[in-house]
Amino acid sequence: MLRLEPRPQPSKLMALASPLLALLITVVLGVILFVSLGKDPSRGLQMFFWEPIRSVNAWSELGLKATPLVLIALGLAVCFRANVWNIGAEGQFIIGALAGGFVAMQADANTGRIIVLWILAAGMLGGMAWAAITALLRARFNANEILVSLMLVYVADLLLSYLVYGPWKDPQGFNFPQSVSFLAVTKIPRLFDGSRLNIGVLMAAGAVLGFWVLLFRSYAGFALQVGGLAPAAARYAGFSSTRALWTALLLSGAMAGLAGALEVAGPLGQLTPYVPAGYGFAAIIVAFVGRLHPVGIVFSAILMSMFYIGGELAQTRLGLPKSITGVFQGLLLFSLLACDTLINYRLRRTVSARA
Repeated sequence: MLRLEPRPQPSKLMALASPLLALLITVVLGVILFVSLGKDPSRGLQMFFWEPIRSVNAWSELGLKATPLVLIALGLAVCFRANVWNIGAEGQFIIGALAGGFVAMQADANTGRIIVLWILAAGMLGGMAWAAITALLRARFNANEILVSLMLVYVADLLLSYLVYGPWKDPQGFNFPQSVSFLAVTKIPRLFDGSRLNIGVLMAAGAVLGFWVLLFRSYAGFALQVGGLAPAAARYAGFSSTRALWTALLLSGAMAGLAGALEVAGPLGQLTPYVPAGYGFAAIIVAFVGRLHPVGIVFSAILMSMFYIGGELAQTRLGLPKSITGVFQGLLLFSLLACDTLINYRLRRTVSARA
């Protein structure tokens, strides 16, 4: 029989190359998938790896998709480094969208552009408030943050459905479950004319720098990681594991909420039942493929955005199902997990003694 045995000294070079190896494995498995579905594999790979980057307009759409993934993954990276398993960023994204959308709906003809700042601030506060529920239950009752944060995703989704089907439903919307369209004054400013890319990408770039400083160049970031990974050592050093829990979850909630506000006040322009796009769950993959490092997260988010856009193109041009995007995301995650496992462990054949 085979068993996994820890390697005495895992290769640092292979650990760094693991995401690239996982991507290569994903491509190979993707080719097998396209062949099994009776599709031209070169055409299929073109949809995922060339079409999303073939033009300036394609790059702007790629940036639009990558922005929420970067923001959410940065917050999740802080949580995971602090040993806080926030799996509910999707719910925090939804609540951030609801909070930002509520502020946007208050705009009228006399409202100035300053309302954009209030929309973004409301989104961050909404995400923080939703994450605080998980932090409170974990700190006060030692509830499992994985289950709590995950279950709160469905509560947030139901709350969104209730509002757009009920109190916030547009009376002039022909009975469609959607809010009123937000006024132009509430829209996130765009970077270029003729492009949907907005200033959210600049905010994401600033957040990458800020989180890099926090995690690797600040005393607070060091205390945060020690407080989560080694509570006993943290207490001995005067760090608080409870503070690490609250800080990590509130930061993560703020980033997810900001992403939600940017989404509804940016490309969507209103609240609908389709606000949840799976960014909160996809960002978990982004964070791990990016090695929980802010710079790595940027490249990982671009790759994941290519999967989103490629999946949409594969539906319209190749007739593949919508689930193809999730299949590629899952293949990448499982390939990465397999690579990491074999980097840290080796297979040993053991012979069981006969009775």
